[in-house]
Amino acid sequence: MTDHENNRTVPNALPTGYRFNEFEIKEVIGGGGFGIVYRAWDHQLERTIAIKEFMPSTLAVRNDDMTLVLRSERFGKAFSAGLNSFIQEARLLARFNHPNLLHVLRFWVQNDTAYMGTVFYSGTTLSRLREKNPQMINEAWIRRTLPMLLGAIKTIHDEGYLHRDISLDNIQIQDNGLPVLLDFGSARRSIGSVSDETETMLRPGYAPIEQYTDDNESEQGPWTDIYALGAVLHTLIVGSPPPVSVVRSIQDGYQPLAHRHLPGYSPSLLQAVDKALALKMEDRPQTIDEFAALIEMPVAGLDDVLNVKKPGTMLVPIEEVETKPGVLDWRRYKVPGLVAAGVLVGLIAGGVLFHQGNAPQENANQTASTGPADTPVAPATPAAPPAQNSAPVSTPPAATSTTAASAQDTAPTAPAQTAPVAADKPAATTPPAAIAQVYVRMNEGEKLTLNGESQSITPASNGFATLKLQPGQYALVLQGNGQTRHQTLNITSAGTWLVNPQP
Repeated sequence: MTDHENNRTVPNALPTGYRFNEFEIKEVIGGGGFGIVYRAWDHQLERTIAIKEFMPSTLAVRNDDMTLVLRSERFGKAFSAGLNSFIQEARLLARFNHPNLLHVLRFWVQNDTAYMGTVFYSGTTLSRLREKNPQMINEAWIRRTLPMLLGAIKTIHDEGYLHRDISLDNIQIQDNGLPVLLDFGSARRSIGSVSDETETMLRPGYAPIEQYTDDNESEQGPWTDIYALGAVLHTLIVGSPPPVSVVRSIQDGYQPLAHRHLPGYSPSLLQAVDKALALKMEDRPQTIDEFAALIEMPVAGLDDVLNVKKPGTMLVPIEEVETKPGVLDWRRYKVPGLVAAGVLVGLIAGGVLFHQGNAPQENANQTASTGPADTPVAPATPAAPPAQNSAPVSTPPAATSTTAASAQDTAPTAPAQTAPVAADKPAATTPPAAIAQVYVRMNEGEKLTLNGESQSITPASNGFATLKLQPGQYALVLQGNGQTRHQTLNITSAGTWLVNPQP
């Protein structure tokens, strides 16, 4: 499904207002060579759903009575194969109830074709998101999103099935930031297999070599989906998919990402993508778990995803743990505090750390500022009132409401009077040491203030700036590019935070 801005006239689409008993078509939200997707209203349950119609435009057209008619009798076998595969796909998807997999509510046959009613997902496809906001895609974003996709794909594989059509167009990024893996490639594959149009049915650059061979069923396995997933990551990182696998089998012109100068991306991620895109099946990771281990990240469990409520602040408290070199025990690095944090992982100094624990509720909506990594920053004195001309910072939208402190302008003060120091006056109390390492997502051109004081810092190549903070409350404001982002951070215990302030 595509986003709401993709409202366009799709040939052979059902008209607005058309009814399937309790379902009423409201608008067309997407269309391709094999189907049309509609936004519909369920009058019985009073909710919005999506309806996908099997409509291979190369094989059939819509008649005046809304039924489908073959363009030619010779397309009958291909249409039947695709229709049966579409129905089987609906039945298969209905078996899964995973938050990152397309969830089918029901399916039916009508108008000489088939339909599936699914949950209506907000947001946009990953393809369109990359086109509109390329600056948003970096390693931190990939490491937040990928574990959930890995969990969805592993769920399919564990049941003995393959997706076979993983691409940017088949990954929906919802408004809450969570990904959903959409349609399987079953109907596309079935039509191609009976019409000798297999090459045109596959997505160039995303399909591995075994999907082009005659005996493709026996040679395909989890490594087939892993190749396609590697192509997705390749596209996100460099902006284009890898060369077509058939061409590579003749003369392999693939340039390994690990050998290219790609600042902001860790060697583990680049090397894993190269491994996933190996031309030979046996040279790729054979399972999702193996692929995840190469990237040094976990596969998100169902409980991890269900705990995610809302995006925004990326809050990942981390506790130091000892590990053997080169060995990662994922059971010791689970994700805490996701109810308001709304993420699974964070990029911290080019790596990903996880910790089993519970983040304090008051920290769930917090934002820290960035500053010199080796310079602790003390919290503002609570008794100091904000200046009269200070602008209040609005409360950021998050699962738990917090009030951001006002940005303060420091007023000039009169010179202090010199006074003798009593002999029995106690020595000044040593300020508490910094206990929190904070990573803040900064965009190009943004300026940061912490408790009203400007911070002369810039983000690193990964898009994050760092700051060490003492215990206390902090109000963070990022200004630039015509917007203001802000949030508060309450440091009460030692840890490491990765935060992304919101407008």
